[in-house]
Amino acid sequence: MKKLTLILLALAAIAPAVTTALRAQNATPNPEATLAYIHGAWQTLARSQMDCKSLSDSKVATTPILYLPAGMAKTNELSELEARCGIKVVNLPKAIDRLGDLKPQDLPAPGLLYLPKPYVVPGGRFNEMYGWDSYFIVLGLVADQQNEMAKNMVDNQLFEVENYGAVLNANRSYYLTRSQPPFLSSMIRAVYEAPGSFADHTAARAWLAHAYGLAQKDYSTWTRPEHLAGATGLARYYDYGVGPVPEMADDNGYYADVIRILLQHPNSADARAFLLKGAEHPDEKEAARLKVVSCDVKESVVCARAWANGYRLTKDFYAGDRAMRESGFDPSNRFEAFSGATHHYAPVCLNSLLYKYENDLAHFATLLGMPREALRWRHRAKVRAAAMQRYLWRESEGVFADYDFLLHKSSGYAYITSLYPLWAGVATQEQANRMVKKLNLFERTGGLSMSHTQTGLQWDEPFGWAPTTWIATAGLAESGHRQDALRIAGKYCATVDKGFAEDGTIREKYNVVSGNSNVQVQTGYKSNEIGFGWTNSVYLKMRELLAEK
Repeated sequence: MKKLTLILLALAAIAPAVTTALRAQNATPNPEATLAYIHGAWQTLARSQMDCKSLSDSKVATTPILYLPAGMAKTNELSELEARCGIKVVNLPKAIDRLGDLKPQDLPAPGLLYLPKPYVVPGGRFNEMYGWDSYFIVLGLVADQQNEMAKNMVDNQLFEVENYGAVLNANRSYYLTRSQPPFLSSMIRAVYEAPGSFADHTAARAWLAHAYGLAQKDYSTWTRPEHLAGATGLARYYDYGVGPVPEMADDNGYYADVIRILLQHPNSADARAFLLKGAEHPDEKEAARLKVVSCDVKESVVCARAWANGYRLTKDFYAGDRAMRESGFDPSNRFEAFSGATHHYAPVCLNSLLYKYENDLAHFATLLGMPREALRWRHRAKVRAAAMQRYLWRESEGVFADYDFLLHKSSGYAYITSLYPLWAGVATQEQANRMVKKLNLFERTGGLSMSHTQTGLQWDEPFGWAPTTWIATAGLAESGHRQDALRIAGKYCATVDKGFAEDGTIREKYNVVSGNSNVQVQTGYKSNEIGFGWTNSVYLKMRELLAEK
């Protein structure tokens, strides 16, 4: 009997894998099935802060706290929420005007930041409203005629700007020191221009006027001295916090893995820049030294664990690591090893987005009858475009490239963000024609790869992601290279369809070399989350594009 029981247990253990393998072998991609899943997914991914499940955070294991803006009254509904969900609802200790005004470590514990309206989360471990994810989610909601939820998403980001200083990486207290790629103006346009978003023209104009004022405040985040890329006139990614990021508390090995991998090449420039000797269990004197040159082992459990083989990471690495997370590409080797030098670069993506932001603000000012303000924004865009042409365009190679403003040199790292200027409209037609010839650097069987370098990191080869794929594809279509756009859209949709047919899920990223959801990440976030907000949305937009041909 005991032997039979063991056999049955063994069969039960392998049954899911066998079922998945058989399903994958016999799966037939069906776009209608994919679409049906997406149409139903918005409700699954929707969150309201009156719902207990919205408050949990798998990344940081603490009793849930909901933080209200300073001075905001706790309503009876919020008091009832406390009792029903077993949480605390407290006010932030002071008003926030700009990112970094309130340090996360000054709060008693990490928590969720209040937002007034329902929203859609990405999925999986990401159970909050994210910055740049939200733009792509809004595109999908509008495409699926979910205009009210799309407007809610924008209203929530405007609330973040007004009460937390800027559009945040996400609405958690540990994100109060950084933003994400600036898509707010694009979100505003997506909702404002969608038929049926407003009852009438008067309501639409009043909403736009409110949004325009707050968008200007959000834009100012990127012109603060800390966000300037030296004397280039361009912007960089920057986080106002220090040390390792708190949200890595659920990944015990990431920073230690970084150290181990750097030690495999001890004489490399990256190892010399990012590693320093340090004790695993420092005494008082050593802890004080590490607080200055690395991170605070007493204040941060993530810092305390960030040790391997006698080494720790430098303070400058953590600054770059934080800036990388503001970029959204966490991690890749785009800005040196593990992008630990992100804050040393003027990136093509960020400055393309800001160029579009400036033109969008000019458009809003024109609609609101403010021609002088429109002229001012157009001038800003013109100045940025000139700086991008000077520092980011590599005439000899026919590409836009990130610029190291400390070493005064262009990056040679081929990355998909080189195509952002097509979408933003900053590339000339001649430049667009030359850039298209470089598509082979990224185009694979299943779509567009993030880079031309296989590193084992999730934002590099062989992985393809919905947001960058959409920006590249839309940019190709808008710059007159429609057939290229349609080809890539077809490849991407086929990859999503194949993955869905195999396991009934839609994922945050795909292996575009093999054309499926078989993702094996060596270092960093190793999971491939299910949901997934921006993938659902980009799939809908790709289908729209293919239907137009």
